[in-house]
Amino acid sequence: QVQLVESGGGLVQAGGSLRLSCEVSGRTFNSYRMGWFRQAPGKDQEFVAGVDYSGDHTYYADSVKGRFTIERADAKNTVSLQMNALNPEDTAVYYCAAAHQSWGSLYNSGTYAYWGQGTQVTVSS
Repeated sequence: QVQLVESGGGLVQAGGSLRLSCEVSGRTFNSYRMGWFRQAPGKDQEFVAGVDYSGDHTYYADSVKGRFTIERADAKNTVSLQMNALNPEDTAVYYCAAAHQSWGSLYNSGTYAYWGQGTQVTVSS
């Protein structure tokens, strides 16, 4: 049974920072490509960031590029999302996801087989 558990969400003022973490259990962590998605109230889920098996290649939505950083720590079975210069438009539930197959775009939610329960990020103006 693969489990993903997110942590690190909360309330922050505009311009502030948060760091989300996702711990993966149940299978060898380095067999997964990882991603973060988010869903704001009344909006569709959207891709935020993704990272390949090695951590050498990362991918970002244009809306977060330059502000967010995704990193994986295989020794800890975790993937993190460092979020800087947050603004109210970043308010959403953030989800960690894992893809065990080598094909499929990391930008596409259908590529991922496993999902966390989500963590709320609220940015006040």
